[in-house]
Amino acid sequence: MIELLRDLVTDYTLRNVALGSALLGVVSGVLGSFAVLRRQGLLGDTLSHAALPGVCLAFLLTGSKAPLVLLVGAALTGWIGTLILLLIVRETRLGEDAALGIVLSTFFGFGIVLLTLISKRNDADQAGLDRYLFGQAAALVERDVLTFAALGGAALALVALLFKEFKLLTFDPDFAGSLGFNVDRLSAGLTTLIVVAVVIGLQTVGVVLMAALLIGPAVAARQWTNRLGVMIAIAALVGAASGVIGATLSFTQEGLPTGPTIVLTLTVFVALSLAFAPARGLAWEWARRRRQRGTLAAPALAVEPKGGRP
Repeated sequence: MIELLRDLVTDYTLRNVALGSALLGVVSGVLGSFAVLRRQGLLGDTLSHAALPGVCLAFLLTGSKAPLVLLVGAALTGWIGTLILLLIVRETRLGEDAALGIVLSTFFGFGIVLLTLISKRNDADQAGLDRYLFGQAAALVERDVLTFAALGGAALALVALLFKEFKLLTFDPDFAGSLGFNVDRLSAGLTTLIVVAVVIGLQTVGVVLMAALLIGPAVAARQWTNRLGVMIAIAALVGAASGVIGATLSFTQEGLPTGPTIVLTLTVFVALSLAFAPARGLAWEWARRRRQRGTLAAPALAVEPKGGRP
C-alpha cells in the first residue's frame, strides 16, 4: 500500500492517469447528478456518440491529432447534437427518449463512416484515432491533465454560479419559468456543460463507456441522500475514487485496460450502494419486510375478560 501511494506521487504515467481519471470522475459525478434527476440518463450516451464525428472532422480539416484540436471538434458536434435534440423535442411530437435514440444512432453512424474512410487513407498520422472509441487513459500526459483541469474547473465554476437556477430547472421547470427564468436557455446551458464532461472523458474511457461515468456516480449517490447538494458531493467522491482505484488497478495488473477497469470499479460502488445504502438499500428493505412479516405473524395476546374466568 505504501509503495502504491509512493508510485501515485512519483511515477509520471500513473500520476497523470490517476489525476486525469479523478478529474473526470468529479466533473462527471457533478453534472451526471442533474442528468439522472432530470431522467436524462441516455443523454450522456447520446452526446458521447455525437462527439465521435467531431473528432474525425477535426482531423480531416486540420491534419492534426493534437488533443485540444480533436476535443474542440468533439465539443462542436456534441453541441450540435444537443441543439438538434432540443429542436426535435420542441418542434415534433416525438418523446425525448426517441429523440435521444435518433441523434445517438445518426451521429455515431456518421462517425464510424468517417473513421473508416480515414483508416483507408495512406496517411500515417491517422493512427490512434480509434482510441476515442474505447479510450486510452494510459496515454495521458501532463498537458492533457492540465487541459482537463481547465475545462472541468470552468464547468464546475458555472455549476456553482448557477446552482439555484439548475436546481429549479431539475425539480420544477414550470415554476422556474413562472419566476421569469428562460428554461430553454438554462436547459441548453446545462446540457452544454455535460458536453464538456463528455469531451473530457473521450480520451480516458472513450465514446462507448462515457455514459457509465455520467450515470454511475449519480445513481450510487442517490441511494444515500435526498438532498441535491449532498448527492452532488457524494457523486463527485464516488467518481474520483473510481478513477483513482481503476487507474491504480490497471497500472499494477498487466493487461488490464484502464477505461473498462474504471467503469468496473464504479460498478462495484453502484452495486454496494444499491444493496446497503440506508433507507434505500435492498438489504435494508429486505430486513424491514422480514420484520414486518414477523410482526404480522406473531400470535395476538390473549386478553383476560373482566371479572376473571367464568
